[in-house]
Amino acid sequence: MDSCSDAWRVSFHTLGCKLNFAETSTFGRLLTERGWVRAQPGETPALCLVNTCSVTEMADKKGRQLIRQLHRRYPQARIVVTGCYAQLKPEEVAGIEGVSLVLGQAQKARMAEFIDSLMQQAPEAKVQVDDFKQIREFVPACERGDRTRYWLKVQDGCDYWCSYCTIPMARGRSRSATIEHCVEQAREVAAKGGREIVLTGVNVGCFGQERGEDFLSLIRALDVVAGIERYRISSIEPNLLTPEIIEYVAGSRAFMPHFHVPLQSGSDEVLRLMRRRYDTALFASRMELIRKHLPQAFIGVDIIAGARGENESEWLASLEFARSLPVQQLHVFPYSERPGTRALDLGGAVPQEEKHRRVAELLKVSEQKYADFMRRAEGNVRPVLWENPHDDTGLMHGFTDNYLRVEAPLRPELINTVTPVRLGAPKDAECLAGEIIEP
Repeated sequence: MDSCSDAWRVSFHTLGCKLNFAETSTFGRLLTERGWVRAQPGETPALCLVNTCSVTEMADKKGRQLIRQLHRRYPQARIVVTGCYAQLKPEEVAGIEGVSLVLGQAQKARMAEFIDSLMQQAPEAKVQVDDFKQIREFVPACERGDRTRYWLKVQDGCDYWCSYCTIPMARGRSRSATIEHCVEQAREVAAKGGREIVLTGVNVGCFGQERGEDFLSLIRALDVVAGIERYRISSIEPNLLTPEIIEYVAGSRAFMPHFHVPLQSGSDEVLRLMRRRYDTALFASRMELIRKHLPQAFIGVDIIAGARGENESEWLASLEFARSLPVQQLHVFPYSERPGTRALDLGGAVPQEEKHRRVAELLKVSEQKYADFMRRAEGNVRPVLWENPHDDTGLMHGFTDNYLRVEAPLRPELINTVTPVRLGAPKDAECLAGEIIEP
């Protein structure tokens, strides 16, 4: 087969979390090594690879819509579906018209082999998915894709079994890379010219627990890798964000003043029903400790509106707690019923209209917090890592150490470099103008 023909072209489609994006980039590299070429706009792929999410019913719906769109657009292409939706509902996915192969989490490491076999067979839908209890192998991923930042997968799976969540069934038990392997990958990124790495996983604070390592030891080891100027922690549970980790980040060479911490509810009763491993007092203490050691830090918080058991009084408690937090942004989600979760056995279901009303209230709180954060930043000088532009507007953008998005006139020589920037007025609700300070 001619390596330049359409028969070797592949398109990649990712839904969901940053972990999925890192894994898709790794799939792309593996297929490229076997002769595949990424399909460019206007080209017809022979293979479409879809990496799905299933954190909500809406995520499942988006997965189905994407698969159908791809089949309509490329009726001759083989469609391979993997990810959490594929793991949780493989037969449902296989029943979608156009799907040729469904791969579970345990099969990801052999993705290329399955695809080689698929391309030599008739395109009937086949399912290769093991029970989640059989998912044991850690599949590494450290990729940039078309971004400036690299995403380093350090952990996968989860042992927490929160009552509303399907991730343990979709990803399996918690498992990790080794510190040695993560350091080796960080050195490879530095050798390629990478400047920033985001540590990602399902529950990164559990890193290494199966072998006697821990997350604090990991970030200490990564901090000394020459050439990497920035690290970010993608998300970490509040009970695992220990005072020692916060204090280390505050004094580290390369870890940025940036945290993403899931709260999920500001009501202790709802947290109990969710089977979360902390209460609001612990959460508030972690936020205050970050503020003490890193007063300019950016803190993003996940919160769910309308979970089962969130009656009016618990909702008001959650809203007031969210307002009280010294954080910059709320990532708000309406509660979604997930098959197989313990939450379905709870009473106190919240009507859909009321969920959306609560989401809107929380989004207002988030918008005000972020606007205040941007306003306080005006006039400050902060380091910005400039990213590859994705359009021809004549502008480039980047992020400060504390995760403010900044735009400035395009200067190609500064892409993938860190420069001091004086922050100006907001250009919109999410971006500040920046003035580069010349050396």
